[in-house]
Amino acid sequence: MEIDSKGDSFLNEHVGDINFNSLPCPGSVSIPLSRHIFAIMITFRTAIFVLIPVLLLACNKPSGQFEKPVISIGVVVTDLNRSLDFYKNVLGMKETGVINMDAELGEKSGLTGGLPARVKVLKLEDSGQATEWKLMTFEGLPQPARQQHIQDAAGMRYVSISVRSVAPFLERLRKNNIPLLGQTPVELQKGVYLILFQDPDGIFIELIGNE
Repeated sequence: MEIDSKGDSFLNEHVGDINFNSLPCPGSVSIPLSRHIFAIMITFRTAIFVLIPVLLLACNKPSGQFEKPVISIGVVVTDLNRSLDFYKNVLGMKETGVINMDAELGEKSGLTGGLPARVKVLKLEDSGQATEWKLMTFEGLPQPARQQHIQDAAGMRYVSISVRSVAPFLERLRKNNIPLLGQTPVELQKGVYLILFQDPDGIFIELIGNE
């Protein structure tokens, strides 16, 4: 079996310091062949480390009709700057992008009837698998009536977010004078708590996590 100069360079780099005379080899296997087999083993191991992340990503890709296993949610707010401050500085979301929808697209898509929109995209983390929370506003929006409970109106009423600990969120809520609802924090089970509050336009937000 011949090994070209490129193969020799690979062998010298990866296995040159190994004393092959000390390795147990069958009597019929020569030392050069042993070196080549050892190089193949190293190459195989490297290939496995490269393939595993690719396979994991493939496993996470939905096998049905959907390209991603997440839902992007559009939220129309009355005051974009106020809502951005709440979601970024109180809730801790990250602003990851901007979508500019012109009047033509607003008309053709049926979303706005011809009004342009500038959409701020927020996520819990800057990841392709994270849900997009899309904030936008339009002139002349009336302030929505403040609901006291989720059954007070139809439609999407609240979002639920799992967190490692509710403590830093409680601190930011108190610092920004955002009231907790009901009797929260409520202990759901040993050491696990639920807290409930509302965003500036009244969307209920439920956080569940350790103390």
